[in-house]
Amino acid sequence: MAEEKKNATIYDVAAAVGVSLATVSRVVNGSENVRPATRDKVRAAIEELGYRPNAVARGLASKKTTTVGVVMPDMTNLFYSELTRGIDDVANMYQYDVLLTNTDDDPKRAVTAIRNLADKQIDGLIYMGSQLSKQVQEAMKMADVPVVLAGSVDQKGILPSVNIDYQAAFEEVTNRFLSEGQERIALVVGSADRPIDVDYRRAGYALALEKVGRDVDESLTFSGPRSYEDGQALAAQIHASGARAAIIYDDEVALGVLNGLQDAGVKVPDDFEIVSANNTTFTMVARPELSSIDQPKYDIGAVAMRLLTKLMDQDSLNQKQVILPHTMVNRASTKSAKRN
Repeated sequence: MAEEKKNATIYDVAAAVGVSLATVSRVVNGSENVRPATRDKVRAAIEELGYRPNAVARGLASKKTTTVGVVMPDMTNLFYSELTRGIDDVANMYQYDVLLTNTDDDPKRAVTAIRNLADKQIDGLIYMGSQLSKQVQEAMKMADVPVVLAGSVDQKGILPSVNIDYQAAFEEVTNRFLSEGQERIALVVGSADRPIDVDYRRAGYALALEKVGRDVDESLTFSGPRSYEDGQALAAQIHASGARAAIIYDDEVALGVLNGLQDAGVKVPDDFEIVSANNTTFTMVARPELSSIDQPKYDIGAVAMRLLTKLMDQDSLNQKQVILPHTMVNRASTKSAKRN
């Protein structure tokens, strides 16, 4: 009997009383649109069977599951992990459960993830990823729930999003290297065609060069690395390019480049300077520690979730594209110990 209680479902309750699933759900949700005698029978069956309503069952009548979906490109990446902490804390505050999915930054898997989450009757979706393909956008439309981007850009400005100003951040770092006399500055981004890399990170780098009358030297730009191992493999190419400094979009990749250079006898920062872009724990465990653009990762996730709660409550947003401030954290991978 104890085992039966443990495994009781909404179907068991409905069968025991002889009512529909919707009727059980109305009772669970406290709806008055149930006859008192039926309500009493359902409540008695719930107690007798030991049924514990889950979010989907509660949502049958209210059409709300109090569940949100989060699509992550890489669960092992500390940047996205810290964003998710902010999402989860605010979700708990507003009594929402969070379903996480991992896509390995594959647009096809992202489409599948969004469809699967929609099948679970989520009330809203937070999307994190470096690419917002047409297929992903179409899946979002089909899901028919509010969507907020976190650390992901929408060039058209249609979807609400929370980010830093990536273009300004990369322009700032490039400017600082130029002002200190660095002539050959490498840029490492995740892709050669995704908007966040091309239209924001690379654009900021190019703008800084343009302001001093220089064009982008394609031999100093690198794209594609996603992991520590990728960074290690790329280190020799970067050094062979004649670069003496690098701005690297991801901390794990930056750590791989750092160790790859040092394994080859390159001294950092005396011979080569590095700035990464996320300021995760990787920057502090590196030796020397990595200077980095600091994104308010927790806040990006928290603000994104707060925007989503407003949309799910059908409230209007005062601002759809939220840009949070970034700062520069200076450590031992750059020659200047202090920069303002």
